Amino acid sequence: MPSKKALIRRPGPRLAEGLVTHVERAEVDVDLALEQWEAYAEALRAHDWETVEVGPADDCPDAVFVEDTVVMYRNVALITRPGAESRRPETEGVEEAVASLGCSVNWIWEPGTLDGGDVLKVGDTIYVGRGGRTNAAGVQQLRAAFEPLGARVIAVPVSKVLHLKSAITALPDGTILGRIPQLDVPSLFPRFLPVPEESGSHVVLLGGDRLLIAASAPKTAEMLADLGHEPVVVDISEFEKLEGCVTCLSVRMRDLYA
Repeated sequence: MPSKKALIRRPGPRLAEGLVTHVERAEVDVDLALEQWEAYAEALRAHDWETVEVGPADDCPDAVFVEDTVVMYRNVALITRPGAESRRPETEGVEEAVASLGCSVNWIWEPGTLDGGDVLKVGDTIYVGRGGRTNAAGVQQLRAAFEPLGARVIAVPVSKVLHLKSAITALPDGTILGRIPQLDVPSLFPRFLPVPEESGSHVVLLGGDRLLIAASAPKTAEMLADLGHEPVVVDISEFEKLEGCVTCLSVRMRDLYA
């Protein structure tokens, strides 16, 4: 039967040294971050996701943002080549984890760069942000890996935020959530719902009408509840200081079979 698995990776001792590009650096409480990460993982498990913890990468400050290291489509795991060179060692443990789950493994090769945070899947449509961390060769290689499997790949310019999914995510019906000022070309998205807070742009689909959303977006959570969704709120304040959001702390794998 279908099995919902989520890859996660524990924050390491150097978390506070993580990269920042579009925000001012703020002091990160590493102990609080670990508590928040554990609560995030528990929220996944409480909503029928089996968490699979990737081996630690303590020398990599950003390794907790595991989403950037692999893109899943059907049963294929595309191991990325992160745009920030310091993050490339993060992929080794992730490759071992997805291979152990029986995934078919593919790779982004030099000169391509691709961060998983630049990839938004809406059904069989895959939006790929082309910006600071993902280059044209990375987009081309993703297209070559997934289009033969039935995906439709749409490249999206990204210049105002770190990743495409720093600006948008999608509701279960495919409606795109986001804020117009953070998007280069909003017209690329056929159904768009503006949100009142920047962090409200990010939701994780837990199943049914349940949406994982950050505590920093209470107005968005209220709006989504009014539209018939069930917000599941988690506090990820320490990760938000490093441009993290609810999507980048896990890789949701819906198409695996137990």
